[in-house]
Amino acid sequence: MDFLKKIKDYANKVNEIEYSISNNKKEFIEIYERNLALEKEIVQRTQELDQANKAFLTLKHVWELMNSSEPLSTVLQKLVNSLHGEMGYINSTILQLCNDEKGKYFKVKAFSESPIFNKLKEFLSEKNIDIHEYHLKYDPKMIITKAMEEKSILSSREYLETINTLLYDFKDEQKEIINKLGVSKNIIAIPLYPSNNPFGVMMVFSPREDVTDKELNFLSLFANQVEMAITIANLFENLKKEAVTDSLTELYNRRYFNQALQKEAERAQRLHQPFSIISLDLDYLKKINDTYGHFFGDLAIRTIADILKKNARSIDIPARLGGEEFSVLLPGVDSSGAMIAAERIRAAIEAQELDTIGHITASVGVGTFPEHSIKLDELLDMTDQAMYKSKINGRNRVTLAKAVDDETEWHEVAFGAFMDILTKQKIPIPDQIAKEITSKLKSINTSETKSTLFSVADTLAQTYNMHYKRGLTKAKVSMAIDLARKMELSKEDIDKLKIAMMLYDIGKLMIPEEILNKKEPLTDEEKQKIKEHPLIAARTILQPISAVSDIVPIIEAHHENWDGTGYPNKLSGDNIPISSQIILLIDSYFALTQSRPYRVARSKDEALEIIKLESGKKWNEKLVEKFVDTINESKQES
Repeated sequence: MDFLKKIKDYANKVNEIEYSISNNKKEFIEIYERNLALEKEIVQRTQELDQANKAFLTLKHVWELMNSSEPLSTVLQKLVNSLHGEMGYINSTILQLCNDEKGKYFKVKAFSESPIFNKLKEFLSEKNIDIHEYHLKYDPKMIITKAMEEKSILSSREYLETINTLLYDFKDEQKEIINKLGVSKNIIAIPLYPSNNPFGVMMVFSPREDVTDKELNFLSLFANQVEMAITIANLFENLKKEAVTDSLTELYNRRYFNQALQKEAERAQRLHQPFSIISLDLDYLKKINDTYGHFFGDLAIRTIADILKKNARSIDIPARLGGEEFSVLLPGVDSSGAMIAAERIRAAIEAQELDTIGHITASVGVGTFPEHSIKLDELLDMTDQAMYKSKINGRNRVTLAKAVDDETEWHEVAFGAFMDILTKQKIPIPDQIAKEITSKLKSINTSETKSTLFSVADTLAQTYNMHYKRGLTKAKVSMAIDLARKMELSKEDIDKLKIAMMLYDIGKLMIPEEILNKKEPLTDEEKQKIKEHPLIAARTILQPISAVSDIVPIIEAHHENWDGTGYPNKLSGDNIPISSQIILLIDSYFALTQSRPYRVARSKDEALEIIKLESGKKWNEKLVEKFVDTINESKQES
């Protein structure tokens, strides 16, 4: 019995052990299964975290690019590369929607490197077509077109259909080669609408068959950042365009033209190549404005701008410098080529008939580096002089700049100098007066050139001397010519003297009016300002004008005395140009015979006696003698 009992107890213990083992095994399996599920969830969460981290880094990269100063094309290229690399896509591409006379099409704006696009570039290069200029087909049935129309992200597994439609004009065998390179399982199309304006679409080729909501959310965020980058770039481009273009004509402005000219001069010198400048001025703009109104004046200006654009090569720089003045920079073009281009422009302007106005014309000048000058300022001046000569000689013509050794009529030089002073130099005269004088010069006829120049000189003199009488400049120039001939000056020196007589006192424009018209004795400081005006005229106003560079020394010395007591450089004797002495003598004579705030006018005889007393001191004795003869002869003639 005891034995049986022991066996029974043993069996019970075995059962208990088996039951315990069974229960523990079940619990172990449950724990094991829970651990497996947990490990799986950890892996999944890790992958999601990794994906989110990549998305965050990608969006951070987008933001950094948006805040860079790089061009939009560079920014977009880096964006698609980051999307391609960091998010594991096979390829990502941004297509821009374009439109021309043939209709809508897509153009590649940026794409990440992939076998498909590398092969596409290879096929296009065989046709000498840049991938960024290739016209991809616009088809309403394509997923990318639908995405744009619906303004929503769409996906499809039929990615080959999209590729084949876009490459509509490729050969079948080429399409087959491209298709075989694709390992994508999905195409995702994300529309791009920066500032609610249709820009294009971003295509993403994914290796995954399914597109998750989280992925779509990320792509939507990414697209928003791309849109913002495009918006910022467009704003920057618009601001940049406004800074360098003329608002009325959309041609380049003076600032941009001068910068481009400087770069071209450096390039031409480095490569030993020519370049040319066309200077152009609309004829009779004031007459158009006065007769028809400023609307039609602006119409004439815009018409010339349109003609310049149509006749310009891609490397030419057409610009509006202000008012009715235009210039065109022609890189790599010599004078003969520039003359052909200028004549083509002139003829096109003349042939264009405008509403109400009818036909308009322009005066044109051409200058070439290095043929006419290797100095940029001098070349610009010579080109302007050529344009002014076209205007003086009847308008509606093209004139080639003259080489330095070529003879130029003195009144042409004077005309150009006045135009330069009024349009480019900073002289404190009212804008209205400057415009009136400039308009008078531009309306000049060949027969009245000299009389108009005298009138302009009178008007300028009256801005700083209220007592200056009309016709005085002509009288001074006439007397200077007679005296110069008596002193046996050459024709060249007499021509220089004529120009100097019209410009010598222009430095007084820089002297305050209260000093010039002061009735009380001048202070030492005020006297010094008066003494500075020859240097101001010579160096500040006239020296930048290359055409009158040989006049500058004459004007600078026109207050030097024979005995060395003059100013500004205390020159004496023969160190003073004879032309400078002639100017001083004639200026003094007319000053003596005119009323001043501090004294009454002297008679001619009284003026001569005062001048004779200064002979050998203030003036050359021989010059005084010849001057007295000149005055006495004029008395006899009258």
